[in-house]
Amino acid sequence: MELDAGLLPDFARGCAVLGSGGGGSTAVTLAGARQAVAEHGPVRVLRPADLPADAAVMTVGTVGSSPVMGERLGGLGEARRMVDRVTAVRGRAPVALMSSEIGGSNGCVAVTWAARVGLPLLDADSMGRAFPRMDQNVLELAAIPATPAVLADERGRTVVVDHADGPWLERVVRGVLNAFGGQAACADYPLTAGQVARHAVPGSIRRALAVGAALADGVPEDPSPVARRVVTGKIAAIERPADPATGILVEGLGRDAGRLLRIEAQTEFLAVLEDGRPVVVTPDIIALVDTRTGEALQVEALRYGLRVSVLALECAPAWRTEAGLRLGGPAAFGLDLPGCTEARR
Repeated sequence: MELDAGLLPDFARGCAVLGSGGGGSTAVTLAGARQAVAEHGPVRVLRPADLPADAAVMTVGTVGSSPVMGERLGGLGEARRMVDRVTAVRGRAPVALMSSEIGGSNGCVAVTWAARVGLPLLDADSMGRAFPRMDQNVLELAAIPATPAVLADERGRTVVVDHADGPWLERVVRGVLNAFGGQAACADYPLTAGQVARHAVPGSIRRALAVGAALADGVPEDPSPVARRVVTGKIAAIERPADPATGILVEGLGRDAGRLLRIEAQTEFLAVLEDGRPVVVTPDIIALVDTRTGEALQVEALRYGLRVSVLALECAPAWRTEAGLRLGGPAAFGLDLPGCTEARR
């Protein structure tokens, strides 16, 4: 399979949906992916089993403030410098790249980097969606070491973090971001193709493509099998009692007239409640999609009166384990939602 210019719009649309209201906008990173593919050709997409089990894989992603990411595009040589630095730090060159986070902008970032360095991209990722913390990923659940990790800005300045677990890497990176101006490229959780096959979220690229294609002409009446339609209506109110907490009220329209749902959000959508009962909760994926265009909406872009469809997509099985729910479930975000486990089944 190859990701070419014709597939990129569907791919970016699917990544935005899998971002669950966060992960950064794909508008700028889609443009970057288009330019990279136009200059260097389509990106080969491989399954982990296509490579030797001991083949080195480099995760690809950016970390930091979403608004900053939309303003700072990075340099054309950033991908090559990162690959060279990772090779020097880890003592072996990667033979493939993998997105650290398929949801939001990082899905397209991985395509850009793969095109620029001429390496294939694995059909997998570390989350299956977007999460706000670097350690909220399935590689952390599998006890794969988070370091050595390499961070870099667009001017080539790099920071190497070693001897740190996932939570400590998150803590150190937030300090580095202050020096880097709010954004950094990152390669963390070094692993092999065999570890990707055993522990990463499989089929991420194909899933993003399928979701994006299904929504290319707006939200269909029945979006299955890519998603479940929870309600279609309009945004009736937005409450922001404290940063980053946000409450969104969606008033049902058409066949959903008379229904009123509340969505709890922080940097991502975390829970959908109806009559006080949870209908969908994290780590399942909640997306608010413009009903007419099929484009996913980010938390900070919501406004009164938008016509939206609330969609639910299943998370990767690893998130349904006890450890997965501790790391990515409602309690990880300070939400106490009795009955949420039953609602997700």
